Amino acid sequence: MNTMRTAALGLSIFVAPLVAWAQNAIQSINSTQQAGSEVVRIELAQPLAAVPSGFTVQTPPRIAIDLQGVDNALGRSSVEINQGNLRSVNVAQAGGRTRLVLNLKQPANYTAQLQGNALLLVLQPSAQAAATPSPSEPVHFAESLNRTPLALRDIDFRRGQDEAGRVVVELPNNQVGVDIRQQGKSLVVEFLRSTLPEPLRRRLDVTDFGTPVQTITTSQVGDRVRMVVEPRGNWEHSAYQSDTQFVLEVRPQKQDPNKLVQGPGYQGEKLSLNFQNIEVRSLLQVIADFTDFNIVTSDSVTGNVTLRLKDVPWDQALDIILQAKGLGMRKSGNVLWIAPKDEITAKEKLDLEAKAQVAQLEPLRTQSFQLNYTKAEEVAKGLMGQTMGAGSSTSNAKPILTPRGSVIFETRTNQIFVTDIPSKLEEIQQLIAKIDIPVRQVMIEARIVEAADTFGRQLGVKLGASDLRGLRGGTPGWGVGGSNRVAVTGNYLGVGEQTRQAELTEESYIPNTYFVNLPANNISGRNPASFALSLFSSTANRFLNLELSALEAEGKGRIVSSPRVITADQVKALIEQGTEYPYQTATSSGATAIAFRKANLKLEVTPQITPEGNIILDVDINKDSRGETTPAGIAINTKHVKTQVLVENGGTVVIGGIFEQVDRDEVSKVPLLGDVPVLGHLFKTRGKVADKTELLVFLTPRVISERTAAR
Repeated sequence: MNTMRTAALGLSIFVAPLVAWAQNAIQSINSTQQAGSEVVRIELAQPLAAVPSGFTVQTPPRIAIDLQGVDNALGRSSVEINQGNLRSVNVAQAGGRTRLVLNLKQPANYTAQLQGNALLLVLQPSAQAAATPSPSEPVHFAESLNRTPLALRDIDFRRGQDEAGRVVVELPNNQVGVDIRQQGKSLVVEFLRSTLPEPLRRRLDVTDFGTPVQTITTSQVGDRVRMVVEPRGNWEHSAYQSDTQFVLEVRPQKQDPNKLVQGPGYQGEKLSLNFQNIEVRSLLQVIADFTDFNIVTSDSVTGNVTLRLKDVPWDQALDIILQAKGLGMRKSGNVLWIAPKDEITAKEKLDLEAKAQVAQLEPLRTQSFQLNYTKAEEVAKGLMGQTMGAGSSTSNAKPILTPRGSVIFETRTNQIFVTDIPSKLEEIQQLIAKIDIPVRQVMIEARIVEAADTFGRQLGVKLGASDLRGLRGGTPGWGVGGSNRVAVTGNYLGVGEQTRQAELTEESYIPNTYFVNLPANNISGRNPASFALSLFSSTANRFLNLELSALEAEGKGRIVSSPRVITADQVKALIEQGTEYPYQTATSSGATAIAFRKANLKLEVTPQITPEGNIILDVDINKDSRGETTPAGIAINTKHVKTQVLVENGGTVVIGGIFEQVDRDEVSKVPLLGDVPVLGHLFKTRGKVADKTELLVFLTPRVISERTAAR
């Protein structure tokens, strides 16, 4: 069962005189909290014969216990507790009886039981007190002991561990009373019988510190100073005081329900301490009694400390005590050695110097190590501080061997022989056991898909006229008045030929008779279809020729490349296939030389297997192809993908996605005539192109097991 113990230990143990050992006596009194109830523990010199009798008083709230035949060995008649519901314990002795009077803050019932030499009193709230609970009742962190109001010295804010906000208040002395309560979503801290200097009456905005605390507002209210701390989110708080420094710590609340203590790196059970001017050695003994650790304190640890802690893990409380007195701690098993920091440093320095001297005088030993999966040469160079770099060069690093040590390797049997002190040989043996292990392998399968979807449409026309009457002995052209005539044909040469100004330059007279020469273009090497019409006279001397050409082409294609490669974990692998094309280059002397340019399919990948079994891939993929031929040489069409992805074992991921779409409409026409409705189609050519290309890269890595590798 998880319990939280809150101990208010403000007592010292006093040994009774030797004459008192003849009878039973009270040796110590302390108070703890267990499972929501307060437990008062009275330590006796001898076990009691029976549970003692007692009674309760409601007003003022008290519990009285009578102990027959018991003396007071505490050395005083009053013990201040001021923790939880218990204020103090009065010890009154008369004759052979001792009465314990527990002064309470609220009425409570009790049950008594014996446990060895101890008497346990379990305090539980009475029905009257439980009927009127007050959740916002302030927690009396410290009672006010100063008689006149004193001014606070300073208020500061700091960021602690794990995003904790720390409000630090410098008190005028260690007698200032402090009350803490939670009011709504705010924390209200009141310093009793205190005054606030004018420069400290302000509102601090500490949002930028990245802690749950947002603002701190401090003001004077009557004879007390009120501080309102505004946190946000889920948070928890703790407070402690070391001499005149009061610290309120607000930290994010952990959401782990199975964790007993939700502190910033502290795992101990919580406790509360309230000591006034107590010896540090006695306080450390209190911590030792509360924990299962044995604390050894150096003789140089001296001085007193005033400390108030409430609901603080014991390891954090110990840390606060050590910081307050400049002490250090070293742990060995369940023993804590506490001494001034300078003393600990000096002792550690002496220990290290002694170990260094032993290492210089200790006899050397030689031990052989058989390597199964790692090359002996690489391990030997690593032990000597030489790691292989790029280009087979070496880079110097700190050697693992001692200055007296040496190592040699034998390639044939893959062994290394190390000569060094025995402790270093044990370290090397542990190191080799970690690195000389089989490396898992990964098979990477890549699918590079190039998909193309093309569409093209062309529509063109040829229109021309010819008059053969002049070539056949007649009169060409048409009369335009008088003896003037006009001839119409395709171009200047055609007019000269049909009017017999020039001889025929070619066997075919047709090319020189075109009015419009806008035929359909070929698409991907395919010629368009054509259809021709001719309108001519009955004597076959005059002709009007028309040719229509059209082509529509559609194509779909897919190129799939599937390179595969197997490599070890965190080892780069490369697979490449393609063609090298030659081209000429100029040398420094002015001569020409032949160089080669690659058009390859290349897969370069470095896998890394994660602890969860997934695979991280550093991928570099090239898909090149031959392009057009230029005067400088052959152009290379390049498609390149370089990325890093996380893929589950056997899963597939798409890392490509180069998508290209070309939409183009082309129109060539005769000005003005090409814009005439309907008839304008005889004076223009039209084309449409719609091409889509896409590159996709699929990667599938698989971890190869030993059984798979064997097959």
